[in-house]
Amino acid sequence: MNREYHRWYSDRLGRDMELLVFGHAGAKVLVFPTRDGRFHEYEDLRLIEALGHKIDAGQLQVYCVDSIVWESLYCEWCHPADRIRRHCAFEDYVLNEVLPLMAMKNPHPCTIAHGCSLGAYHAVNIALRHPHLFKKIVAFSGRYDLTLEVDCFRDLFSGHRDELIYFHSPAQFLANLDCPERLAALRAMDITLVVGNEDPFLDHNRRFSHLLWAKGIWHALHVWDGRAHRGHDWRRMAPLYV
Repeated sequence: MNREYHRWYSDRLGRDMELLVFGHAGAKVLVFPTRDGRFHEYEDLRLIEALGHKIDAGQLQVYCVDSIVWESLYCEWCHPADRIRRHCAFEDYVLNEVLPLMAMKNPHPCTIAHGCSLGAYHAVNIALRHPHLFKKIVAFSGRYDLTLEVDCFRDLFSGHRDELIYFHSPAQFLANLDCPERLAALRAMDITLVVGNEDPFLDHNRRFSHLLWAKGIWHALHVWDGRAHRGHDWRRMAPLYV
C-alpha cells in the first residue's frame, strides 16, 4: 500500500502541520481525528487496515489530517470567542491547503468527509458548510452541536454565543437554512450517520436526522448495539459505510 507522510508550515495556523496519505487512486477520503487523536490515529486504530482491500484496489485514497483542538475547541484557558476563531483558522487550513493537495494528487471527482467522535463533527460541519466541495459524508459517533450538554459532555463554548459558533453548529444553522442553491447541493450528497444505541448522543443524532429529513436531505442513520464508540466498533463500520 502506498503510504506518504507530509509536513509543511501553515501560515494560516502559524505552525507546522502533518498528514498521512494512504493509497494511490479512487475517491478521496478526508479523515478528521477524534478529540485526543493525531494525524496517525486512523492508522493506529487499524482503520486503514479495515479499509485495506478498498485502498489496495484503488477505490479509496485516504488523507488523515492532524488536529489542533487543544488550541481551539478544547483550549479552556482561551475565551470562547478565541476558541471558535482558532477553529475557523483550522477550517481555512483544510480548505486552502489540504484540499488543494488532494486535488493535485488525485483528480477523482468524489471527496468524502469522514471522522469518528469529534472527527465526525468536523466532517459534518465542513461538508455541510461547503457542500460544493464534497460528494459524501460518513460520520461515526458524533455530536453536531458543540454547545449541547449531555451526560459528561459539556458545552465547549462555556455559554458564550456568537455568529461564528452558530455557523459552525450544523444542528443550529441547518434549521434556518432556506437558500435553494445550498439546499440543492446538500440534497445531492450521500450522507451516512452511525451511532450506538447506548451513546449519550443517540437522541441528538435522531433529532439531527429528523432535521435533515425536514429539509429534504436524504441520508441514512444507522443505530448500532451498545455505545459503539471505540476503535473496535469503528473498524467494523468503516468497510460497510466508507
